[in-house]
Amino acid sequence: MDTIDELFPSFDEKGKGLIREAYSIAEKALEGQTRGNGKPFIGHPVGVAKIAADEIGLPAECVAAVFLHEAMRFHPETDIVSGHTFGKDVLTMVDGLNKISTIKPKDTRLEAENYKKLIVSYSKDPRVTVLKLADRLEVMRSLEIFPKLSRERKILETLMLYIPLAHQLGLYNMKSEMEDTYFRYAEPEQYRAITNKLKATEKDRQKLMTQFIEPLKHKLSEAGIAYKLKIRTKTAYSIWRKMQKQKVPFEGVYDVFAIRFIIDCDTDRETEHALCWKVFSYVTEEYESDTRRLRDWISNPKPNGYESLHITVKNSDNVYLEVQIRTKRMDEVAENGLASHWSYKGIKHEATLDKWLSSVRYALEHPHTMMHSGGQGQAEDSPGAYYEDDIPEPPSKEIFVFTPSGELRKLPAGATVLDFAFDIHSNLGIKCSGGKVNGKAVPIKEKLKTGDVVEIMSSKNQKPSQDWLSIVVTSKARTKIRQKLSEAEFQKAAEGKELVTRRLKNWKMELDDETLAALMKKLQYRNVNAFYAAVGDGTVDIGTLKDLIQSISGTKDGESGDIQETDSQTQSSGQARDKAQTEKKMWDGRGVSSDDILVLSARNVKNLDYKMAKCCNPVYGDDVFGFVSIKEGIKIHRISCPNAARLIEMYPYRIQKVRWSDTPSTSSFQTTLRVSAALEPSVINEVIDVINTFKASIRSFNVNENGKNGTYDISVKLSIPSNLELDKVLSQLRALRNVIKVSRS
Repeated sequence: MDTIDELFPSFDEKGKGLIREAYSIAEKALEGQTRGNGKPFIGHPVGVAKIAADEIGLPAECVAAVFLHEAMRFHPETDIVSGHTFGKDVLTMVDGLNKISTIKPKDTRLEAENYKKLIVSYSKDPRVTVLKLADRLEVMRSLEIFPKLSRERKILETLMLYIPLAHQLGLYNMKSEMEDTYFRYAEPEQYRAITNKLKATEKDRQKLMTQFIEPLKHKLSEAGIAYKLKIRTKTAYSIWRKMQKQKVPFEGVYDVFAIRFIIDCDTDRETEHALCWKVFSYVTEEYESDTRRLRDWISNPKPNGYESLHITVKNSDNVYLEVQIRTKRMDEVAENGLASHWSYKGIKHEATLDKWLSSVRYALEHPHTMMHSGGQGQAEDSPGAYYEDDIPEPPSKEIFVFTPSGELRKLPAGATVLDFAFDIHSNLGIKCSGGKVNGKAVPIKEKLKTGDVVEIMSSKNQKPSQDWLSIVVTSKARTKIRQKLSEAEFQKAAEGKELVTRRLKNWKMELDDETLAALMKKLQYRNVNAFYAAVGDGTVDIGTLKDLIQSISGTKDGESGDIQETDSQTQSSGQARDKAQTEKKMWDGRGVSSDDILVLSARNVKNLDYKMAKCCNPVYGDDVFGFVSIKEGIKIHRISCPNAARLIEMYPYRIQKVRWSDTPSTSSFQTTLRVSAALEPSVINEVIDVINTFKASIRSFNVNENGKNGTYDISVKLSIPSNLELDKVLSQLRALRNVIKVSRS
């Protein structure tokens, strides 16, 4: 058995021969090329071709096009297909894939709709678009082999470009997998929490399905309906999006899963429709249905070919279940899209395919008409009315911009050219005089948006000014600007002090501390440094100081109260600093009491002790589960614990459902927070003040200065009564101006 027989056993000999010829060309062209993990590059087109053939169901011509395209990417100057007879269809697809590969997202400024339009415009054969998505899916499955910067860029491109495109093409399996891969890398803790809950509740879903079908079995059997029943569970990403949108916990998402009937029957539409409605009638006779949630995509399919009946019913336990009814043919289209049926029967211009393509083009031209299915204010036959799910949205608090060489940089929303300059390098920020955004000259205050290509202009005579602080939004830029302004002020202050000392000597006068304090107050300077700096840069005319000093010396007694007040303020400030230093000392924590947990469904282990797992430090109110250990009783873990997935998967028989008692019997739950903050002198006191505002006690407080990132790395161990109080602390810390990131260990 050769390589092609092994990789693509489902094709006939003619198809295998075509693929074998294309594979041979690619193998030769890609010889010596490797991927990030050191393995031969040919593994990439093999992976893409397998997705196209096995998961989407595309024909041999498409598989051959994948190999030829990858071969031509590395040898664009040679005609590697000359002398071969691949046929017009294959060469048209190869040409489309080659053109798409020349598009770089930065060239289109990562504007998703423009990028998608380009892909579709290069796809004279629409299967080209599908193959491009198969290519991206293989990349997402191989993300770990890419360096961090490249990985972040690919994740962003996938979110903004490929997931919406897969959605619009009806390739829901591909869309779902790419969404979950994005979610796993972008929000690892949330991803773990949801996937672990899905694993933990899998048996419950299976039980609900078994109970649901029991009263229907006899009717379906008597009617001679052959069917398969399966559970379709929402992806972790879809569940998370719904939780965010509806502001509910995992348990509040009622349609986490659907029960799906897949009817095995002839593929003529009349038979299919009759059987689907027959099953529908049996279900609604047995269970109370919510007619408001009926979705009839059999009588009126979606433009992408999706056909199915959806209904929500309520069982005897008042649990709502979503039921989907479709035939085997409909299910295949629903999972893999209309493209999977292309060319098997030589069909080139089937009406449904034309309708599908028209709807994709319409959606790309009218992105703002995309709505939930059943949305108000849209015509019944408007393509936008058929789409059921939300199109993913790019991150709203961040922007992604590129250097001229294509390096991706992530900045907070509202960042300016000056922020970008400091993000590249502090010295470049200090000398920044402007920039070019997408080739157009702009000032340093120009705000950037995702996809911009930014080039920084600098000048050796440029110096930061106080105004710069109102231009930047990043902590790094603000810290460096203040640092530079402070250095400049010290330099000017040294020059000013030297000038004052010389003049006082000429005037045969002295400037004692009392007189200096009164002088600063009269001229409204906050400290000695600022006063001398003003003299140094000429803001304060040295010639006026002689009269001012003489005037103040004659009225010292009248001003003494003010000076005492200044001394008092200084003393108060010093006491505050002493207090902060005291609060930063490490305290010894005590163990957490274990009697705050009630165990459900654990009648046989009542006498076991409970302990909080140290790997995730649960706090009262967290979503938790129990793990029965051999020697230490029940260990309580957070559902988002890094170890949760392994425990649930490997030891399901040792997992116990647990819940918290109505009120905790102790207020001594410990947790650790990691805070990344700007190098601002006030930030440490600000963090401590926030924590002390709530019912939380600091057990230890450690601060390290991270010179590389220009931040304070703060670790705070807290004793706190509940996750509700912890959420308040986290929320207020994240709201602090100088705090960059807060996470819980």
